[in-house]
Amino acid sequence: MKLHRRQFMRLAASGVALPALSQLATAQAYPSRPVRLIVGFAPSGGNDIVARLIAQWLSERLGQQFIVENRPGAGSNIGTELVVNSPPDGTTLLLISAANAINASMFDKLNFNFVADIGAVGGLISVPSVILLHPSVQVKTVPEFIAYAKENAGRMSMASGGTATTTHLAGELLKMMAGIDMIHVPYRGTGPAITDLLGGQVQVMFGSAPSSVQYIKSGQLHGLAVTSARRLPTLPDTPTVGETVPDYEASQWYGIGVPKATPELIVDLLNREINAFLADPKMKSKLVDLGGTELPGPPAQFAKMIAGETEKWRKVVRFANVKP
Repeated sequence: MKLHRRQFMRLAASGVALPALSQLATAQAYPSRPVRLIVGFAPSGGNDIVARLIAQWLSERLGQQFIVENRPGAGSNIGTELVVNSPPDGTTLLLISAANAINASMFDKLNFNFVADIGAVGGLISVPSVILLHPSVQVKTVPEFIAYAKENAGRMSMASGGTATTTHLAGELLKMMAGIDMIHVPYRGTGPAITDLLGGQVQVMFGSAPSSVQYIKSGQLHGLAVTSARRLPTLPDTPTVGETVPDYEASQWYGIGVPKATPELIVDLLNREINAFLADPKMKSKLVDLGGTELPGPPAQFAKMIAGETEKWRKVVRFANVKP
């Protein structure tokens, strides 16, 4: 049977339209069942708190349960791999953090490519650190600190909450950019690290901003500078490191990702809800309590940030020869 050209074009057009119509129907029905939000760390801590805030928001706004599922292990790689291998239908999301960008270059063998296999949906918040000094270190400014560190090369102890955490690599980034040398002393969590910093067993630490403010305001520790690009409202008189070391910036950050082939319409829907979450006054107040700065914007903007962070930490990991 021969087809007329007009009939052929009609059928061809219908064939092209079918995938688009299928995606549209999927997006319009989304979410038709509960959605998992995978967190690559144990309950409690910043990752878990942020995940539960956005999950509650999405549940209330989209009329379906968004369930936080903790899958700790291998610095969040186990949870990330689970999402990479999940159906790209929007029913499995990933809470992305700076750990993902760090792991991309720190682990020699991963069963996935973070940048290539995870699609960016939207950023949530960025939480900077503060350079905390024991009072025995008699410096008041970043230039003075850099000079002091050079005079005492290899003798200053820098505590962190653990190897390859953002608080560790924030210090390594400063070492790389300012040409200084400090001895890294990793602890099993920030609590023990702070305790030893207060006791003078170590001299410096890059502490999470929310947990650092109380020690700075009480005078127990000196807050030298914040690691964010801009000064913090909670510490308006504390300068940024970047005011002395241009382009320095190091923060923990969080966002939402999906398996790479997830339909664009679903990604856009989730992105709109994330931006609404970040604009809501009540949610903003909760994020301020966490010491966070909102990261609104379209998926492409968040994807660009992920790529930039992955490349930045790749250089630091190689400079410091950090191993998992």
